[in-house]
Amino acid sequence: MATPLDLKSAHRQFTEYLESRRRARATIVAYSKDIEQLTVFLANMGKKDIAEVVHDELEAFLKKLTSDKYTPKSVSRKINSIKTFYRFLKVSGAVTMDPAAEIAHPKYEVKPPRILSKVEYRALRDACRGDIRTHAIVELFLQTGLRIGELTNLTLEDVKENELHIARQEGHAERTVPFNKPAREALNRYLEIRTPSEHKLTNISNALFITKTGKALLIRNIRTAIDRYFRIAGIESAKVNDLRHTFIAHHLMAGTPITTLSKLVGHKRISTTEKYLELVKGKQEGNVKLEEL
Repeated sequence: MATPLDLKSAHRQFTEYLESRRRARATIVAYSKDIEQLTVFLANMGKKDIAEVVHDELEAFLKKLTSDKYTPKSVSRKINSIKTFYRFLKVSGAVTMDPAAEIAHPKYEVKPPRILSKVEYRALRDACRGDIRTHAIVELFLQTGLRIGELTNLTLEDVKENELHIARQEGHAERTVPFNKPAREALNRYLEIRTPSEHKLTNISNALFITKTGKALLIRNIRTAIDRYFRIAGIESAKVNDLRHTFIAHHLMAGTPITTLSKLVGHKRISTTEKYLELVKGKQEGNVKLEEL
């Protein structure tokens, strides 16, 4: 028999569970918001105990998302949150049956990664050069291929002379990532203005990238800033993650061994890195030129 658990408590316990599992901050925030949205919907239907919820009510929630113009990709992500939520509830004894088990993901087209050309990423650099913090972030993305979650989790202690320490997170192994002179110079410029000597802030975050109030810079802050500079630079249909894709693609075009590159960017399987080969096919020319412009 399931242990009675109200909707708010179920949501809170799930969030605490994710934190105890050391999931990435972005994942915890996203999953927590998804489940909060679900529990509010269920409460409006008159549900109080999480064990009362049945499959049809979860389907009704997903149907409402579609009517509210959520994309199939966004709905699919929320389904992942719901399935993870119910796996937790079943293991913890809050439910005996999993009403999310038979929920199917909607089909949607997965677009290939957007690879910036040399002209485009130079334009992006030029556009944000006057914004010291964003310029440092862009340089680290372009010169190291970090994931956005990895970058936001960097602390001051993770920065070494010519490399970054990337802590283990979300199933990705701990690794060390080297960075070159442009990235080092951009980072040094940022560190000089990160906390001015005359600041009066207290409880400043140990995160590498912080806001003007001393709090850790969030993923959404980074996306907003870089999207702005994409527009200024005239770069269309590009997203923050495309900077990582660009790093991988250009290294392949330059002849970097695929095994070396796979370890550098933290791919679990070399097959993930190999998928980029099709994107750069015909653009390689020995081990010298990145691309013809």
